[in-house]
Amino acid sequence: MKSYSRRGNMQIADVFAAFLEEELLPKTKLDKELFWSGFEKLLTSFHERNKSLLKMRSDFQNRLDEYHRPEKGGVNKQAYQDWLEEIGYIEPLTEHFTVETKNLDPEVNTQAGPQLVVPVNNARYAINAANARWGSLYDSLYGTDVLNEEGGAERKADGYNPVRGEKVIAYSKTFLDETFPLASGTHHDVRRYYVANETLYSETAHETVQLKNRDQFQGFQGKMNEPSAILLKNNGLHIELQIDRSDRIGQDDPAGLKDIATEAATTTIMDFEDSVAAVDPEDKTEVYRHWLQLIDGTLTAAFYKNGKETKRALNPDRTYQSPFGGEGNLSLPGRSLMLVRNVGHLMTTDLVYLPNGEEAFEGLIDAVISGLTGYIDLSERGVYGNSKTGSVYIVKPKMHGSAEAAFTNELMTETEKLTGIPEHSIKVGVMDEERRTSLNLHNVINEVKERIFFINTGFLDRTGDDIHSVMASGPMIRKGEMKSSVWLDAYERANVYHGLQLNLHESGQIGKGMWAMPEEMARMMSEKGSQLEAGANTAWVPSPTAAVLHALHYHAVDTSAVQKRLQQTSENPADKMLEIPLSQRHFTAEEVEEELKNNAQGILGYVVRWVEQGVGCSKVPDINNVHLMEDRATLRISSQHMMNWLYHGVCTKEQVMRVMHEMAAVVDRQNEGDPAYEPMSVQPETSTAFQAALELVFTAKEQPNGYTEPILHRRRREYKEYIANKSKKGEMIQ
Repeated sequence: MKSYSRRGNMQIADVFAAFLEEELLPKTKLDKELFWSGFEKLLTSFHERNKSLLKMRSDFQNRLDEYHRPEKGGVNKQAYQDWLEEIGYIEPLTEHFTVETKNLDPEVNTQAGPQLVVPVNNARYAINAANARWGSLYDSLYGTDVLNEEGGAERKADGYNPVRGEKVIAYSKTFLDETFPLASGTHHDVRRYYVANETLYSETAHETVQLKNRDQFQGFQGKMNEPSAILLKNNGLHIELQIDRSDRIGQDDPAGLKDIATEAATTTIMDFEDSVAAVDPEDKTEVYRHWLQLIDGTLTAAFYKNGKETKRALNPDRTYQSPFGGEGNLSLPGRSLMLVRNVGHLMTTDLVYLPNGEEAFEGLIDAVISGLTGYIDLSERGVYGNSKTGSVYIVKPKMHGSAEAAFTNELMTETEKLTGIPEHSIKVGVMDEERRTSLNLHNVINEVKERIFFINTGFLDRTGDDIHSVMASGPMIRKGEMKSSVWLDAYERANVYHGLQLNLHESGQIGKGMWAMPEEMARMMSEKGSQLEAGANTAWVPSPTAAVLHALHYHAVDTSAVQKRLQQTSENPADKMLEIPLSQRHFTAEEVEEELKNNAQGILGYVVRWVEQGVGCSKVPDINNVHLMEDRATLRISSQHMMNWLYHGVCTKEQVMRVMHEMAAVVDRQNEGDPAYEPMSVQPETSTAFQAALELVFTAKEQPNGYTEPILHRRRREYKEYIANKSKKGEMIQ
C-alpha cells in the first residue's frame, strides 16, 4: 500500500520523497525546505492553467465533431480553413522571426547524425543507447540482413563464418573508398597505414598515397609508424580504423584492419513518455533514479549472457594524438549526448497530492526533476558530464498549439528559478505530432524561440490525432495508405519548411521519425536516407546497430548542403494538411477483415506486454511475424482507425469482437516462448490485457484527443493490484 508524508501543504509519496531528499537534492546545493516550498508553489501555480489548456483541447474537439457531422455532407476546404481560423484553431500568423537559442552542444547544432530513443527505466537499454555513440561496423553488417547470405555467407549464431566475414570487409572497404578515397588506388589493396609529416599514408604493393582529402585525417592512437587506430572525419562524423595484426580478423587483413568503429548515435532521447510504462510512485521514482544515474555517470546494469554475468556501465571519452603534434590532445565523447523526453500535459500522478487534494500534473513534476538533474550536470558533479555548453535538453511531446508552447516556456523559466540553474539553460524540443501544432508550427516555435533545439515528425501519433480530430467526417482510407496521402506528405514537408525558414537548422535539429523494423536493416539502408534528402539532419533509429548503419547515410549525404538548397526552394505546403483522408470507394469484405485483423493484432500484441509485464517499448511481431519496435503511438493510430470504421458502419461491433478474440489467440501463439506471458484467449473475460484492448477500441472516440494513457495506466494499476492480492493470498495459504 502506498504511504505518504506531508511536505508543506502537499502529500508526497514516501518513495518519491526519499529519492528527492536522500539521492537527488544532496547532489545539489539546494536547501531542502526551500525546495519543498518552491516545488509546492510551482505545482499549484501552474495547475489550473494546465487544466484550462486541456479544456481548450476538449472544446475544440466538440466543435470539430459538430462541424464534421456526416449529414452536413462534404467539406469545402476554403470554407473549412476560414472556419478553423474564425474559431482560433488556426492561429493568426506572428511576424517573421528567427530562432535565438544559445549555448547548444555541437551534437545538436552542427553535427548531423542518428538519434536513438530508449525507455529510461530499462537500465541495460539506457546504457547501451548512451554508449551507442560508437559502434562496430563489422558487427553491424555481419549480424544483419544488409548483406545477403548467398554463396555460403550465412549468419551463424554459434561461430564465425569467414565467407560472410569477407563480404563484411569488402563492403566496409568499399565504404572507405566512397567516403575517404585515396588519391589513387583503393583501400582494398592497402597493406599498411602510417603517419608521417602530419599526414596519413596508405601503402599498397605498388605505391604509397595520401587521402584525396588530407583534412579528413584527424588523429591516431599508438605509434606513428604503426598506429593502432586512425581517426577520420567526414560530414561532421568520425570513424576509427582499428588495426591489430594479432586479432582473429586483423591477422588475415593485408593492412591489419580488425574493425571500423563508426560514430553513430550522436544524440539519444532518454524517454519518460511513450516507451515507458510508469503508472505509480514506485515506477516513476525508478524512472527518475535512472535519469539521475545516467547524468551523474553511476548507472550500471548486470545481466547473464551465455551463462556468464556481464556488467555494463557508461563508456569513457576517446582520446587520440593529433597529427599536428602533442600526445592525447584530441578528445571525443564516448557517449551520446543525452536528451530527456518528459511526458505531455495530459496526465496527473499520485506522486504528489496538492493542497486542494487533487493529483499534481505529471509533466510539471517531470520538468522539475529534469531541472534538478540538469543542475548536477551543469555543476560538473557527474563522472563524465553530458552537456559541454551548460544546457539541459528536454523534449516536450504532444503539445497542442502555441498556448501550450507558451505554457511550457514559462514552466521551464520557473523550473530554472526553483533549481538555481541559469536562465534559458533548459532547452526545449518540440514534437510536431498533433494537428493543432502542425497547423500552427510557426507560432509554436515562436513561443520557445530562445529555447528550441529540435522539431520532428511522428507518423503514428500525428495520424492518430488527425483521425480523432475529424472522426465524424467519414470513413478513413486504410492505415497503410496513409503514408502516401496528401495531408501526410504536406505535414512532413511543412515541418521542414518552417524549421528552415526560421533558421532552426542553424541552431538545432530538424528530425524525422522512427524506422520501426529493427530486423530489416537492408530496407532501412535502402529507404531511410530519403529522410536526409528531405531536409532532416537527424532521424530516429530503433537500436545501436541501426544507428551504426544509419550513420552511413550521413556520410553519403551532406545534410547542411541539402538544407541550404531547400531553404531557397521550398514552399509552404501547410494548406494541404487540411485534406481529410476519406476513402472514396467501398471496401470489400476481404479488405475490411484484413484491416481489422492487422489493427487488432497490433493492439493486443502491444497492450498485453504494457499492462501485464510493464514493458512500454519492445519488438512486437505483427500479423505477418515481422518484428516492429512499438510504443504507445501504435495503439493510438490503430484504436482510432478501428473506431472510425465502427463509427461509420464499415464494420460492426460484433465483427470487431470476433476479430479481437481471433487475434488474441494469434498473439498468444506468438508469445508461447515467454514464461512470464499469460494467455488472453483462454479466459478473455478475466484477462486484464484483453479487456484493456477492447476498451481502447470501443471508447476511442471518447478518449481525450485519442490518447491511450488514461486506459493503460488504470489497467496496469489494476493488474498490479491483482498480482499483489494473488501473492498475498498465496502467503496466507502457506
